[in-house]
Amino acid sequence: QVTYFTSLSRQQEFEGNTKSVIPLFSVTYFLTITFAVISCLRLSCIRNNIWLASCGVLSSGLAVLSSFGLMLFCGVPFVVTVANAPFLILGVGVDDMFIMIASWEQSSRKKEKSSVKSLLAETYAEAALSVTITTLTDVLAFFIGTWTAFPSVRSFCLYTGTAFVFCYVYTMTFFGAVLVLNHKREQENRHWLTCMRVGVGEDQAENSCLYNACCIGSCSRQPSQPEGEHPMSIFFKKYYGPFITNKWIKLLVVLLYGAYLGGSVYGCTQIREGIDLRNLANDDSYVIPYYDDDEKYFSTYGPRVMVVITESVDYWNETVRLGIESCAQNLENISYVDKNLSESWLRVYTELAKRGLININSKTDFFNNLPVLFKFRPSFEWDINKTQDAIEASRFFIQTVNVTSAVDEKNLLNQLREAAEQCSIPLKVYHPAFIYYDQYLVIVQNTVQNVAVAAGAMLVVSLLLIPNPLCCLWVTFAIASVIVGVAGFMTFWNVNLDSISMINLVICIGFSVDFSAHISYAFVASGESSANKRAIEALSLLGYPVLQGAVSTILGVVVLAAANTYIFRTFFKIMFLVILFGALHGLVFIPVFLTFF
Repeated sequence: QVTYFTSLSRQQEFEGNTKSVIPLFSVTYFLTITFAVISCLRLSCIRNNIWLASCGVLSSGLAVLSSFGLMLFCGVPFVVTVANAPFLILGVGVDDMFIMIASWEQSSRKKEKSSVKSLLAETYAEAALSVTITTLTDVLAFFIGTWTAFPSVRSFCLYTGTAFVFCYVYTMTFFGAVLVLNHKREQENRHWLTCMRVGVGEDQAENSCLYNACCIGSCSRQPSQPEGEHPMSIFFKKYYGPFITNKWIKLLVVLLYGAYLGGSVYGCTQIREGIDLRNLANDDSYVIPYYDDDEKYFSTYGPRVMVVITESVDYWNETVRLGIESCAQNLENISYVDKNLSESWLRVYTELAKRGLININSKTDFFNNLPVLFKFRPSFEWDINKTQDAIEASRFFIQTVNVTSAVDEKNLLNQLREAAEQCSIPLKVYHPAFIYYDQYLVIVQNTVQNVAVAAGAMLVVSLLLIPNPLCCLWVTFAIASVIVGVAGFMTFWNVNLDSISMINLVICIGFSVDFSAHISYAFVASGESSANKRAIEALSLLGYPVLQGAVSTILGVVVLAAANTYIFRTFFKIMFLVILFGALHGLVFIPVFLTFF
């Protein structure tokens, strides 16, 4: 059995991940369109909103196209993680669409006979605020994410942030126009698919029941009544609202929240940092068995580190040689290095000279005798970069041992670099895996910094847009609570803290705002007398759109659970936690807490 690996393997396998996710796109679009269509179905053939739903999904698709086109045109690098973006935007764009439709139907129920202009004005007055807040917070979360030290995270945030901007523009322009066209079709009693006028009144007595069922949507002869409230809104108003505001249920919710918080804080203390290198490849990649075998049989050996003397020095000068030797010994004295396994061309060359076989103390001798060394050890020819009259650079190798955990890798890197710094001769230590070890050095502070800045920005936005300071406090509380929850529970779900999950934690801030902002704003804006009634009204108004939004976003990313790559699966896990906890806060915790205060 042979397992193999080349120095390019990591990179190539990592980049091959994107292709594996492309077939999942079509499934996602299919799922999202189906969900949107089902939730916009009505029994009457005139009031069926199938076109509305399809156009809403289409506008998200257009946003992906526009933003990717613009970013690629500007030359922003397309990284593997960016392949996650369309799944996200689809879910969020559909959210905005649901809020717009809900608000439009409410306006047209309130004002039966008013003009299209005033209807649309009313819809925008209500929905546009909500949609603007959520878009602003999401976009801010992403553009704050571009300040990070990781270029891949920066790319991802740029692509997604731009897509959100386009998504907002298309919802406000394209989708508004679609709403109006759809309304005109309804006013003229045209069929949803054929746009033929559906007969109402005298001429339909002769037609069979079958004809009526197909073209009017009911067997009965009278014209269809204007649409009532959506059954889900009634469910929130009549059953769920009163249930959640019952005082014993409230107590239960508080206890539940305590358990949630306890679990999350415990999870946060258990968090693991560092990326397992096999996670960068596809599950069926040839590097995985190689890593497994390496771990099984050669786990005592760490990476073989290359030490480069980066400038041209006078190797024929004995003091220079001694300087190099003492530097090499410093490096070998690190606890992670096995000094018996080092390999240095200079040591062998000096050894040959000591035996009196050759003389290397003058420049010409040093150069003329190099072929003797190469005859002795041909591979050393690759370790010296020489021109006619100088050695530009040369290298030797040291072998590390017992590097098992991320903490070891972090310490090894720091100790090697410090030892190289202290040397009088310019040295550089290098191994292809160091780029991944470097993540651990900055990942925690980078994550904390990004999350803190983003949360601060969210607070400012919600203060500007929600004219009630108390409400903002609640939104901020929800953000903090969701972040702690996601960070804690992701540990239980075997997700480490690395640059991939870091992106997702920043996104998580933008999303946690969405759910709680809608509900708390509706609560504050409500005109009801008692706190319980306010909570019930807020839930009946926005409970269903929030639920729809949560389901649509999860549908957008659920396909990624089936991906055969760690990156996409992690993305799914974290998004799932974010949406789950966000919806929990928006529909359970926040309404209950608001009634207390």
